[in-house]
Amino acid sequence: MSERTILFLPGDGIGPEVMEEVRRVIGWYAKRQIAIRIEEDLVGGAAYDRYGTPLAEQTLEKAKTIGTVMFGAVGGPQYDSLPFEKKPERGLLRLRKELGLFANLRPAMVFPALADASSLKRELVEGLDILILRELTGGVYFGEPRGIEVLPDGQKRAVDTQVYTTGEIERIARVAFELARVRQNKVTSVEKANVMHTGVLWREVVQAVHDREFPDVALEHMYADNCAMQLVRKPKQFDVIVTDNLFGDLLSDCAAMLTGSLGMLPSASLGAPGPDGRRKALYEPVHGSAPDIAGRGIANPLACILSFAMLLRYSLELPAEAARLEQAVARVLEQGYRTADIMQPGCTQLSTAAMGTQVLAALDALS
Repeated sequence: MSERTILFLPGDGIGPEVMEEVRRVIGWYAKRQIAIRIEEDLVGGAAYDRYGTPLAEQTLEKAKTIGTVMFGAVGGPQYDSLPFEKKPERGLLRLRKELGLFANLRPAMVFPALADASSLKRELVEGLDILILRELTGGVYFGEPRGIEVLPDGQKRAVDTQVYTTGEIERIARVAFELARVRQNKVTSVEKANVMHTGVLWREVVQAVHDREFPDVALEHMYADNCAMQLVRKPKQFDVIVTDNLFGDLLSDCAAMLTGSLGMLPSASLGAPGPDGRRKALYEPVHGSAPDIAGRGIANPLACILSFAMLLRYSLELPAEAARLEQAVARVLEQGYRTADIMQPGCTQLSTAAMGTQVLAALDALS
């Protein structure tokens, strides 16, 4: 395979710590003739400290040119008082928007060794493997008008606009059906068509795409509040859940806790295929910057490592290597190694770096 370049954006908090373990995994693959070159830059609070903005123009251009981004985390209490447009999170949102990363894939999979770490009963989550597909560049997070205004009587009024077009819904629906075809062949489309016009359009368009292009895939429609309830009542009923930006944000974090820890959850954000067939993509752990434990060497790197496995699968088109890395993580957990967030009685607690070392050892054993 020819050398491929990825852009490393470690960010803030525990981001640099967990990304360092991904760097070590990349080094392992480099010794086996899978050449990946790393370029690195700043994002979020780290970028604000250096450039006065959470995403510098030169960093954005680098991301557009390279097209594949490995992302750590952004944010921290020291940035809470910044103006809205300067907050670290705006850097990530702008990256998603400018790269056209409309499809956010958040798997929620329970490793057998962690079935008892979930807040739900083992029988509800054992063997769980669902995928939440969140539309990422539309909806209420980007709709206009938005803002806060002062009314004549001195009160303030805040406005956020939920808006979707037919085309935006069609493209995320197609991704959902395509993913379902290589999984359990079932899609649950989630909205609030009972109270929201965007929900009515969402349901109509998803159904039309299904009937026209994917009649072989099972499709059901569900209201978002019911979906949240069903995720904690009977989560294994789902395969692929496709939903809008706001509901996807909420439901994916709800599903996260089914697995036992946010520290275990990867994600991928994909754009449309380019002329060469490749998609621009950003890969990141779901857990955030965790500033309360930053610098202590106790963060769980497995979500970031699993995000890199998704990079191997979707950007480098190396599904066998992605599966090998996921198997290595499963083996480490089966051997009883844990970081503090997933620690269980009778297991061995490891630091961030020591967990990375065990993943490398498991990769060696699987080779």
